[in-house]
Amino acid sequence: MWNKQSDVPSTSPSQQPSWQSSQPAPASSAGARPSAPATRTVSSLGASIEIKGKITGEEDLQIDGKVEGSVVLNGQRLTVGRSGQLNSEVWSREVVVYGKLTGNVHASDRVEIKKDGSVTGDITTARISVEDGAYFKGRIEIERSSKHSTSDSASELVGAAN
Repeated sequence: MWNKQSDVPSTSPSQQPSWQSSQPAPASSAGARPSAPATRTVSSLGASIEIKGKITGEEDLQIDGKVEGSVVLNGQRLTVGRSGQLNSEVWSREVVVYGKLTGNVHASDRVEIKKDGSVTGDITTARISVEDGAYFKGRIEIERSSKHSTSDSASELVGAAN
């Protein structure tokens, strides 16, 4: 009577608190991947990797090593890790810098330069964030994204019709 462990209620995924996600078992034990991943794929270049040349891709990328050459990740996110050192022209949707980036940055959405991050070069973006302690030397050009200009012009047309 006192050792009724089978009466302990089991927590089903629908009863889990919102902060607690139900994660699939690791691929090694389950043998299969989920059909629709909930998170974006992020590729990574480790701290001991050095690349001289052009990097292009269709997925998010974190660079912790050294790169000399252009980085083109249109529509994706580039993260320069704390040990990352880029001497590159960068084209991406979003750029987050924890390390050192030397070169011009073209981000269609936003650029974030974190506390110990360093950017030397011109930045063209729709939004920018520079934390206290970050280093930046260059020019910033804020471009309105096409979404904002389209909605602005649509509201102007509606207002003109009234």
